[in-house]
Amino acid sequence: MSLLLEGKTAFVSGGTRGIGAAICEVFAREGADVAFNYHSSDDLAKEVIAKIEAFGRRALAFKVSVTDRLGMKKVAREVVEAFGKIDVLVNNAAVNKADNFATTTDKSWDWVIDTNVNSLFAVTKPFYKQMIRRRIGKILNITSIGAMSSLPTSVHYATSKAAMIGFTKCLSREAANFGIMVNAIAAGIFDTDLGNTLPERLIQAHEGWVAQQRMGEPKELAEFAAFMCSERNSYMNGEVVIVDGGVIT
Repeated sequence: MSLLLEGKTAFVSGGTRGIGAAICEVFAREGADVAFNYHSSDDLAKEVIAKIEAFGRRALAFKVSVTDRLGMKKVAREVVEAFGKIDVLVNNAAVNKADNFATTTDKSWDWVIDTNVNSLFAVTKPFYKQMIRRRIGKILNITSIGAMSSLPTSVHYATSKAAMIGFTKCLSREAANFGIMVNAIAAGIFDTDLGNTLPERLIQAHEGWVAQQRMGEPKELAEFAAFMCSERNSYMNGEVVIVDGGVIT
């Protein structure tokens, strides 16, 4: 059987840490050339590039914010120029801050909403337009179970991830007219920098309300993401699939 993403090209936002880095590596192992953006760490970007290239795939890294609309337009052009096309987009980049709503500052609210919501427009639109030209493509958005249940996460984070679900469902209907499929994964708590922004008491309590009794490993989500973005997943559209280890609610 062929690799899941053989001959495909992909762009992953926030590709140097946690789930994003795992997706870049697994996609490359499954046959894709992979481009990604990152915010600050050149050393981590070099590590991800090396992992992609170790599978014999082409890698591109861009040090540009997901909120930079002009910058992301340039990135999309350069990715298509280098790879010849774009088949898969993964909207993964996200931030969180452990805040109570009553003490959330304007700065904290704006930072989370800008990074997690406004980036959907900045990143998706230029790649989506490239996909429209070929009338084919897969868009995968990484949201959170915090958007779907009253779990103890920050209000601004849950709000931003709920917005991503609405974005997924509405865009999927429009995109289907151009042969483009849009889906999302609602992630539970994974062992990442973002996952560990939860208060320590909640991380310790996690084993009690998750059937798997542990945090997820980034690679576990990346493996499922590869299938969702492959041609073997040919009918799912506008869906939000929960990958959370069996959260008991």
